[in-house]
Amino acid sequence: MTQPVTERDAGRDCPKRMTFGPCGGVHPDGQCEMRPGPCAFPDIVPWPTQAAPPPVTAPLILTDFSCTPFDPHDVAATANALAPSCDAVLVGEHQNRPDFPPTLMSRLLLDAGVTPWITLSCRDRNRVVLEQELRGLSLLGVQTVLCVTGDGRAYDVRPDVTQTFDLDGPRLVELAASLAMVAAVPETPTAPPVARRPLRLVHKQHAGAGIAVLNHVSSPSTVAEFMAAARAAGLVIPVLAAVAVFTDDVSAAVLQGLPGLALDRAVVDRVLAAPDPVEAGIEAAVAEARALLAIDGVAGVNVSGLASGAGTRVGAQIKAEVGARIRAERSVR
Repeated sequence: MTQPVTERDAGRDCPKRMTFGPCGGVHPDGQCEMRPGPCAFPDIVPWPTQAAPPPVTAPLILTDFSCTPFDPHDVAATANALAPSCDAVLVGEHQNRPDFPPTLMSRLLLDAGVTPWITLSCRDRNRVVLEQELRGLSLLGVQTVLCVTGDGRAYDVRPDVTQTFDLDGPRLVELAASLAMVAAVPETPTAPPVARRPLRLVHKQHAGAGIAVLNHVSSPSTVAEFMAAARAAGLVIPVLAAVAVFTDDVSAAVLQGLPGLALDRAVVDRVLAAPDPVEAGIEAAVAEARALLAIDGVAGVNVSGLASGAGTRVGAQIKAEVGARIRAERSVR
């Protein structure tokens, strides 16, 4: 009989130094995203205690925030474009595109009139810096942080920079929750071990997570199956499902090139071959949102992706239109 994996013996060979794995970047064939060979975790490692999830009001529309790095004027302009159509913006953390530190970015976004959800990654910050950022964000009034272990930095991206991984995502969740912040967590339904991913999200809830954001999958039916399994396993926190927004080859390639993300190839081909790819991309995103919001347990959507290869401002305008149409559809029901 196979013995359950414990935090003491799992992840010893994990290049991310994870204790509560596996991460969401495991390749479909079970290979590690950071080094040759299989994932160090043959199974999920359960969280040892069960925290009561905080009551959280989920946003209907969370929109990815992308702007020109280190440009406060573009931060404000992009925020102004997105503000009317979404409830909050999700500020990502990209291995190849650093930007203002979380507290400064949050101040700029709050001043621009949008509610920021800040991503905190364990890749580039040790525990002390993560504690500092959480305290600073809390003092500013930022309520929600997306707690991620973080993708491994590609070998050709800043080879002069180390990768920290003092903590993993679930332990960062526990730290954020201890400071009375809402810890949002990602989950990748299609990453191995696929059958155990619903339970892994439940264990993130046990660590203190208050809301979850799913990565892109190729069809709403995959989300429906994942949600049914997660709720059966004890998931009670609200979940946001990802809506892919792309209107050209560049924006589609970005989504398809990230670890753990999957798109419907037929939809991609249809959008890119349309006479008006921008309108086709917007319509496809709204249709996906409609299907996702009909799933039991899906409380909202994350309007996600670059949206356009023509620049972040154009992408923001496209995502704003997607959000506006989703909201208009919901308001007439």
